[in-house]
Amino acid sequence: MSLARGEHVAVIADARLTGADRLDPFGDDPVDLHLRGGRIVDIAPAKALPRRGAVLDAGGGWVIPGLWDHHVHTVQWALVAERVPLGGAADAAAAAAAMSTAPVLADGRRVGTGFRDALWPDTPSLALLDAATGDIPTYLINADVHSVWLNSAALRREGFPATGDGLLREEPAFEISRRLNAVDPSASDVRVGRALQDAAARGITGIVDLDMAWNAEAWARRLAAGFDTTRVSFGVYPALLGRALDEGLATGDALDAAGLVRMGPLKVITDGSLGTRTAACSHSYPGDPLNFGVLTIAPDELRELMTRATGGGLACAVHAIGDVAGSHALDAFAATGATGTIEHAQLVAHADVPRFARLGVAASVQPEHAVDDRDMTDTIWGTQTAVPYPLRALADAGANLLFGSDAPVSPLDPWAAMAAAVHRTRDGRPAWRPEQGLDAATALAASTAGGSATGAALMPGDIADLVVVDVDPLTAGETALRGARVAATMIEGRLTHV
Repeated sequence: MSLARGEHVAVIADARLTGADRLDPFGDDPVDLHLRGGRIVDIAPAKALPRRGAVLDAGGGWVIPGLWDHHVHTVQWALVAERVPLGGAADAAAAAAAMSTAPVLADGRRVGTGFRDALWPDTPSLALLDAATGDIPTYLINADVHSVWLNSAALRREGFPATGDGLLREEPAFEISRRLNAVDPSASDVRVGRALQDAAARGITGIVDLDMAWNAEAWARRLAAGFDTTRVSFGVYPALLGRALDEGLATGDALDAAGLVRMGPLKVITDGSLGTRTAACSHSYPGDPLNFGVLTIAPDELRELMTRATGGGLACAVHAIGDVAGSHALDAFAATGATGTIEHAQLVAHADVPRFARLGVAASVQPEHAVDDRDMTDTIWGTQTAVPYPLRALADAGANLLFGSDAPVSPLDPWAAMAAAVHRTRDGRPAWRPEQGLDAATALAASTAGGSATGAALMPGDIADLVVVDVDPLTAGETALRGARVAATMIEGRLTHV
């Protein structure tokens, strides 16, 4: 029987199960999963029970829980399709030259994204970018989104004074991104819908949306227009915390009767990034002995924000990349009793590794960043004594790991995240710090809604957020994981991709 997107599946036939925490007796034998009312009601040997209703033939593929991306900047990610990719620019001159012929968008701007200047042999300058781009407002967004390189025309348009290098960092850079992302909702919502349909084709059933906007309004609008592709938990930033509290929005509250879109956490950015050399660290950056990064929110202010959020029923998602920022974030969780996550945890003090589990704070991490940033990490953080990208250490200490992409910083692809976490490499390079690689079962569980603490085995009674894929994530190699083909994705048995 041929099924279409939107139909409800009653039986997933001739499937295989996987997961290290399985209790079923089926081994590698094919099974049928019987679904009803949005849940798995039975798992039986193939053809042992009548196949009534709509049957999805898995063809021997593996059925796994629906996959989540726990850190997405949704609109900015969706808009990447119309921006010039700069990840391949070997130096500032090449990036500027690429923008000299970039298309001018409908709003009169040229926008590029994804450059990584930390290892460039030359340095960005206003004069270089002006010479290449002239009077057309031109914006180049760093891959880490913590800095933006603008020409003079763009600086004038945005009301910022001209600087020697044309670079804006941290909050001024975020403000530029907010302005660039503020396109007509009728256009951005279409792009978001398309991007999340593409994500469903990779097995995504849920995301945590951390756009820097009033996301309650945006998602209510999309729901009203018929959006039903993905579960969404959306965040709020400190500037809008008062509004969220005034409206009585608590983490987990649903915007719709089906519970597809729900209020998520308060997101607080407490330091910078590796690539912009602003992550708050215990040792200075090479060649810059006074630069230890920046704390963008003081520890006492962080505790106050988290206390307010916790009192209003909001979990907290605290961006902390450097080890100093991470220590302050964990201190704040301990002092306030807040629940939630530390986002990124890219450089963690040895003494802080066990604190995640002791405090019940999940580590929301992006494994592809370790592969993307390996050369920068070895160069820029070469003198740091904390542990970079410590996935294995955190898992061994009992921390709950939640995988994401930080899209558009990395592509939204859960299979790439799993491959990076397990194999710590890409493109044939030797594994980077392989001692911090995870076992595949932990990586798969970390890619689900509940994270590594919940496991990935399926059993009767589970919600039928499911994916059918052509590889076993527990045995597939790095290349096979990255190339995994998803045959079907469903939310409560309703097909979102087939």
